[in-house]
Amino acid sequence: MKNTEMQAYRGVLLTLRARLRGDVNHLADAALKKSRSEANGDLSSMPIHMADLGSDNFEQEFTLSLMENEGGTLAQIETSLERIEEGIYGQCEECGARIPKNRLKAIPYTVLCIRCAEQQEQRL
Repeated sequence: MKNTEMQAYRGVLLTLRARLRGDVNHLADAALKKSRSEANGDLSSMPIHMADLGSDNFEQEFTLSLMENEGGTLAQIETSLERIEEGIYGQCEECGARIPKNRLKAIPYTVLCIRCAEQQEQRL
């Protein structure tokens, strides 16, 4: 892949990384820094119903799961940025084949060609 093409993908990856970092920070604020009353705007001192606690716990677990998924994507983006610096971006990490540009446009942080990605999914 030409250096100019790699730099274009680098820009896309940097933009995506910045957006995801903002999303993760926002999710962390929502899940971890607010008490139930702050999150729901509840200013009363009435006892909390058990169903409300269950809903709050579900929402927090769901938010933490989203944070974990986005954290994994951020790690993949960092790996792709390192691969650009090494000059091997766009080359399959498994077989060494060129990753098609359409795949890189769809998933700019991928390190596997379609064939190797399918094989990896089958193993899981």
